Amino acid sequence: MVSEGAREPARVTCPGCGDSAAARAVPEICADPASVPDGLADRLARQPDAASRGDSWLHFAEGLLMAGVGAALAYSGIQSDEPLYTIGGSLLAVLLFAGTVLVVRGEARGRRVVEAGEERASELWRPASYCSACGTVFFPGGDPWEGPLTPEQFQKFVWTEAGYGKHLDTELKDVALPPGIPVRAGGSPDHA
Repeated sequence: MVSEGAREPARVTCPGCGDSAAARAVPEICADPASVPDGLADRLARQPDAASRGDSWLHFAEGLLMAGVGAALAYSGIQSDEPLYTIGGSLLAVLLFAGTVLVVRGEARGRRVVEAGEERASELWRPASYCSACGTVFFPGGDPWEGPLTPEQFQKFVWTEAGYGKHLDTELKDVALPPGIPVRAGGSPDHA
């Protein structure tokens, strides 16, 4: 009885250049530390960066400390009968506290947007492949798109379908997608 060795993973062929040796899965590319310096991992990112809860707590603590400095200045003005310090310190404390609340709320809103689109983004991002020979992204099964896309077109497609269109850079908003890209339920018909 002849035993079979380990089977090679099925190779996919790039629809752009026809090369099958240069194609790798997008998640594999993004996990590869070699793709970080040239920015490829960022150009193929599944979702926008969102501040963690820990970062939000740190920003809140920093804001409270800065507002405390303003409050201390106002208190010093009260103690030394200096109305300029009292008014200036009070205004500084209120503005810093309000700014801190706005920043923390914005970070929480960003986390909710990323969490809401995470499933749809993963559904489109996971099956995609990147061809290093011609620098394009494609879907091996032809679903949802048969042809090659640039990394920027791919990111725009995934992000707008997942609801992250507002987080696209101005350069990516101007990237034109090929005509005929289908829109699934929950996607954006105009792709940002």
